Amino acid sequence: MTLFSVPLGEWIPDQPDLENGTTEAKNCVPAAKGYVPLKTLTDYSLAADGTILEITAAKSAGGVVSLFAGDTTKLYKHNTATNALDNVSKSGNYSLATNDRWQFIQFGTKEIAVSGHTVNTQNFTLGTSSLFSDLAGAPRSKYIGVVRDFVVMGNIYESSTAHATRVRWSAIDDETGWTVGTNQSDFQNIPDAGHIQGIVGGENGTIFLERGIARMSYVGSPLIFQFDMTETGRGCAIPGSICNIGALSFYFSDDGFYAYSNTSGESQPIGAEKINRTMLADIDRSYDSKMTSAIDPLNQIAVWSYVSNDASGSTPDKLLIYNYAINRWSRAEVDCDMIAPFFDAGYTLEGMDTINASIDAHTISFDSDSLKGGTYFFGGSASNKVSTFNGAAMAATIETGEFAANKGKFSLVTQVQPNTEGGTVTAQISGRSRQQDAASFDSAQSLNAAGFCPVRNNSRFHKVRLNLSGAWTQAQSVEVEASAAGSR
Repeated sequence: MTLFSVPLGEWIPDQPDLENGTTEAKNCVPAAKGYVPLKTLTDYSLAADGTILEITAAKSAGGVVSLFAGDTTKLYKHNTATNALDNVSKSGNYSLATNDRWQFIQFGTKEIAVSGHTVNTQNFTLGTSSLFSDLAGAPRSKYIGVVRDFVVMGNIYESSTAHATRVRWSAIDDETGWTVGTNQSDFQNIPDAGHIQGIVGGENGTIFLERGIARMSYVGSPLIFQFDMTETGRGCAIPGSICNIGALSFYFSDDGFYAYSNTSGESQPIGAEKINRTMLADIDRSYDSKMTSAIDPLNQIAVWSYVSNDASGSTPDKLLIYNYAINRWSRAEVDCDMIAPFFDAGYTLEGMDTINASIDAHTISFDSDSLKGGTYFFGGSASNKVSTFNGAAMAATIETGEFAANKGKFSLVTQVQPNTEGGTVTAQISGRSRQQDAASFDSAQSLNAAGFCPVRNNSRFHKVRLNLSGAWTQAQSVEVEASAAGSR
């Protein structure tokens, strides 16, 4: 009789099952040892009139937080008194072009929004404005960021002409100044690298293009900004795949996922030989415009929401999760229109009535970060509502890599002890005699009073599947008891 431990290691679906780390890691988040739960997506606001395309939060000089969202026709501001998304669009609302999305930045006391080549750039003065209005003199653009003391736009439309490779910036410390040559306002075309796909701001700007990445560095007059192509031949394939924390940006290229450092000017593959082949086969590229991405800094993860080839429609149905602290992946099956990081204005106890009048009917924990105010957290939108990943732990499925308990021999596996914490767990065992055979799992077995799941499978190669539900908090490994059963 052999008793040995099988860790719940790294999820690397691009590799064979045999001696793999973990062959399935669904609805969970990678941890240093094993996996922890992903929380369910719960309603945070009442519904907008249409599918929410972007969410952001801004804080005024007085510390008042405003939460904004936008759909194809309106811009909204969350009302903490009523929990509604109030229409704060300019008179007449908007009409976004197909596949265009809103992007927001905060620049001083202004919240500025762009949405492509058909809608004028919008601005809202925090603490003063009641509605958004056109930002006079500004071009239209698909992408926006803040680099040092400048508002920077990319892939722009001005003078009745589209400039998909042009970067345009405002006057220094003045979002209203757009006259070229005045107070350092100017533009730069970036040739030979395709259309601009996104902008990441900061001390230096990062300009993502279809076939390259440029660093935008302030040098003062007469050039104002210097542009250096730090990546050539590789660029961003899907604009919504770009997310960043500090100087580190993540993006999806035609051959998979990368991390780009604005400091070094280099990209490093993070999905090669791990998840790239699996994801390239799973993403429905006809819905590239539906992909969104976000950083959850509390859990140190980057997350991508996308429409898979398994989806029944055009709503994103899956999440890809990357723990950038430990370089490990997992996945989730979640229907949501988009994901975004944001922070909120907070609720008083009396204000909780705006979420649900019954204290027993609340799905969000009263100590949830999403209720504290000013807290940066991970959310998104589903069913036209602002939503947060702050609900109960999702039911998860985690499978070990395939192992041979007694190499060269058949093994009879008779019990599995899951090393998990909290909630409910059941275990299933799969077996096959040859690597060429298909593996199938036996029925799920519950944990008995002795602390193990009784199973029975006689094969050369085995895998264990754990099904976790309820308030589970950690899944680390499984202990397997097996005895040699001959060579055939």
